[in-house]
Amino acid sequence: MGGNLLTNYGEAVAMILFGIGCSNLLLQKNLIKKIIGLNIMDTAIYLFLAEKGYIANKMAPIITNGVQDASAYINPIPSGLVLTGIVVSVSVTALMLSLTIRLYQRYHTLDMDEISVMIKKEGK
Repeated sequence: MGGNLLTNYGEAVAMILFGIGCSNLLLQKNLIKKIIGLNIMDTAIYLFLAEKGYIANKMAPIITNGVQDASAYINPIPSGLVLTGIVVSVSVTALMLSLTIRLYQRYHTLDMDEISVMIKKEGK
């Protein structure tokens, strides 16, 4: 565990990607751009988990050559979390895109501000 940026560049890239995705999610008005921002944030989290799960000079957790010592392998849990997260992310993205299509069909725009104004007008 070093504090050097050069040894932890993967984590730094993940944090930068997360910041880009979060700012995109918060600052964009277009719904498609917001979905892209959320996907960038997801990717940053997966990269961070993969970086944390990797240990230099260790093997994948598949027993080969008769080596059964656990210290010879990396931890498989971060890889499993990343895989599960990707499946959930694809499902959430599909749901968000389908809802975005429905909003576009109803309001003929993808701008959140315009949709909010139209919803307020409908409520009166």
